[in-house]
Amino acid sequence: MISVCMAAYNGEKYIKQQLDSILCQLDRDDEIVISDDNSTDRTVEIIKSYADTRIRILNANFRNFSKNFENALKNAQGDYIFLSDQDDVWLPDKYKRCLEILQKYDLVVTDSILVDEDLKEIEPSFFDCFSSGKGIIKNIYRGRYFGSCMAFRKNALKYSLPLPQPKAIAHDLWIGLVAEITGKVLFLKEPYLLYRRHENAISQLKNSKRSLYVKVHGRLILLKEIILFYLKYKLKLKSCQTN
Repeated sequence: MISVCMAAYNGEKYIKQQLDSILCQLDRDDEIVISDDNSTDRTVEIIKSYADTRIRILNANFRNFSKNFENALKNAQGDYIFLSDQDDVWLPDKYKRCLEILQKYDLVVTDSILVDEDLKEIEPSFFDCFSSGKGIIKNIYRGRYFGSCMAFRKNALKYSLPLPQPKAIAHDLWIGLVAEITGKVLFLKEPYLLYRRHENAISQLKNSKRSLYVKVHGRLILLKEIILFYLKYKLKLKSCQTN
């Protein structure tokens, strides 16, 4: 069983297209767990219109992207977890290919095609544009673990929860770094997502409006938390080996 975890907020414009692209790939025992952060548009109405037992809606009021995702993740029941944004489009075989990879790896990040709001191609490879790849220091400096391209085993999720300081640390970056420490990660140079960029997208790739202070402060918090996690994890391993 797999769980697709989605955080939704005022996504009426694109969410149907995304759900259609996901549902056609899922098995009947899989689930989509959607945490809706008190949308004020027709998002929830659109989701409910599917009347599909594989879809579960969680009503939330976090006003925080990572906390909203954490809510979906905490309620996931699957052995494998896929993260999904509300405004992208899955490409065929994303489900199948990721599950194949997860038989050998704990987490996989697939490449994606950057598109505009009308799904017209902007760039053929996210990886090439932003030098995506593994590396603790590399990703602390500039995170390239984007949740919409990620799938992982349940054990990677167990190590990652609860999220540390979700207002400062992105959920997907944290899960990716934790998976690097506790298991095996693969960046797969095959695109399985149309990564839609539009003016209302929550994750902005360039020209961030955050101040230099906020950026540096966030990275220092992330560095501190990942060091603490690493030390606790190694101590736990050592304790298990001696018992």
